[in-house]
Amino acid sequence: MPRGFPTTLFRRRPLAAIGLALALGGCQSLSAVSAPPPQDPMADAPPITRGLDAEGLSTLLVAEIAGQRGDYRRATRGYLATAERYRAPELAERAALAARFDDDPALLEETARRWQSLDPASEAPARLLSSLAVQRGDWTSALDQRLALHDDGDAELLGFIEDALEAGAAPAPLLERLRQDVAAPDAPVDRELAMALLEAATGQMPTARRRLDRLTATHPDDPAVQRIDAALALEMNAPERAEAAARRGLEASPGDARLMLLLARAQIRLGRLDAAEASTDALLEDRGDRPPLRLALARLYLEEAHPRPARRLLLPLLDDDDTPELAFLLLGGIAEQQGEVDNALLYYRQVPEGNSFLLARLRAARMLIEDDRLVDARAFLRNERLTHPDAASRLTGLEAELLDEAGARAQADALLDSYLDRHPDDAQLRYQRAMRAYGNGNLAAMERDLRTIIERDPDNANALNALGYTLADENIEGRLEEARALIERALELEPNNPAILDSRGWVAYRLGNVDAAVPWLERAWSAMPDQEIAAHLAEVLWVAGERQRARALIATAVERFSPRPRIDELLERLPALAP
Repeated sequence: MPRGFPTTLFRRRPLAAIGLALALGGCQSLSAVSAPPPQDPMADAPPITRGLDAEGLSTLLVAEIAGQRGDYRRATRGYLATAERYRAPELAERAALAARFDDDPALLEETARRWQSLDPASEAPARLLSSLAVQRGDWTSALDQRLALHDDGDAELLGFIEDALEAGAAPAPLLERLRQDVAAPDAPVDRELAMALLEAATGQMPTARRRLDRLTATHPDDPAVQRIDAALALEMNAPERAEAAARRGLEASPGDARLMLLLARAQIRLGRLDAAEASTDALLEDRGDRPPLRLALARLYLEEAHPRPARRLLLPLLDDDDTPELAFLLLGGIAEQQGEVDNALLYYRQVPEGNSFLLARLRAARMLIEDDRLVDARAFLRNERLTHPDAASRLTGLEAELLDEAGARAQADALLDSYLDRHPDDAQLRYQRAMRAYGNGNLAAMERDLRTIIERDPDNANALNALGYTLADENIEGRLEEARALIERALELEPNNPAILDSRGWVAYRLGNVDAAVPWLERAWSAMPDQEIAAHLAEVLWVAGERQRARALIATAVERFSPRPRIDELLERLPALAP
């Protein structure tokens, strides 16, 4: 599948109190990618203690030397080969350490799985595999690995589920997987709280409430129980109960930032803003008046539609030499909400080049357009291009997107054509114009632009894949082999790119090679769960006769993705696929 022009969307996630509490509470993050390697990245690896024959010693020495020279892929392969030859988990661990420094998540995952096969009782490979699954958005597989840990306490299920929900993971598959794992009658509180969170997130509030009622009766002094009880009470619009639970939790764990935050949120819901501000001021005093904390607290008030205390928290940040860009964004949003368009524009323009630069310009220009000031919006973006020449291309693409949204497609066409006439080598904008042409049904114009990109840069995997995928998806007679060649070239350049893996499977299917298509699409789905990949894989599985798997995949996709145009289109063509 091709990559489209990136846009930024905002949404409020369920159980938002938990997500914001995590931001303050400093829950442990998962990461399988290490920092840049030290001078000797293998210095802390486990020692080699077993005797080796000549071949084993040679392989191991080559791996050691490769690691010291920075050839971590070769080092990994050597350690793995020796580990499997001698059934030595400690060598597999060395392989995993080397693989961390190679920029290939697939290699690291393969290494971790082979390490786990050599030492199924070890927690380390399970944790690593869980972390890798999280990085690619596959929270269900990550949960599988968590559940493989032998001690439920070690699994840290509550923190894991909180992270998953905050990241926007679909709760239903996680709940189903957790229910499949048979727990002891005296299941740890951690697991029970995780279940309650998932039940609440899937709309099973009465079930979650009953579970928490049992837990609060049996563990009244457990701060985690009171914290989740307070969070669930807020979800059920019961701020009185939330306040009481938060206070009980604070009695057991004074100064707990997440409980203090829940207390403040409950007080806001109860309309006691003075008490809420006293609570948030106490939190600032107790935890240190740091910009990230002020920002998090300001967002709390904004989520509850109280801009005044949010603004009070944000304004002192403007006195700093390095005002966080988020402060400008939030203050701009407050001014915009209050109808102060020009004031909001001043805040948005102060966001420096960086992660939020384009977002600020997007919000500013969209605000002007919604205020019936399209001409001003275009003048603003034109001035921004002059002020920030390094961002001119991205700002032009952004303006074209906004013109499309405003129904001014002819102006968007003229803007892109004019810019590309002056900057014909701008591959990103030419790609954007190609995708717009495709969206308008003009395949010839799309192909012209993609061909131009490829002629100027034969190694542009994005353009190769987009053209190959389009030829395959449109099923253009006589051009499927050409599509396959384009996609295979893209795959040579980016062998682990899930969009290209999806294209490779799809063109195999179009060519009638159903069995060959399945592994490619499975790899794509594993690396990047996406509604379009799910539709492709489900259709191919259905045609291959694996109808139960196809229906299960569709059920997962329907639960996980919204909107899901490719899934909906597939179900219209194959209604029997409906779960």
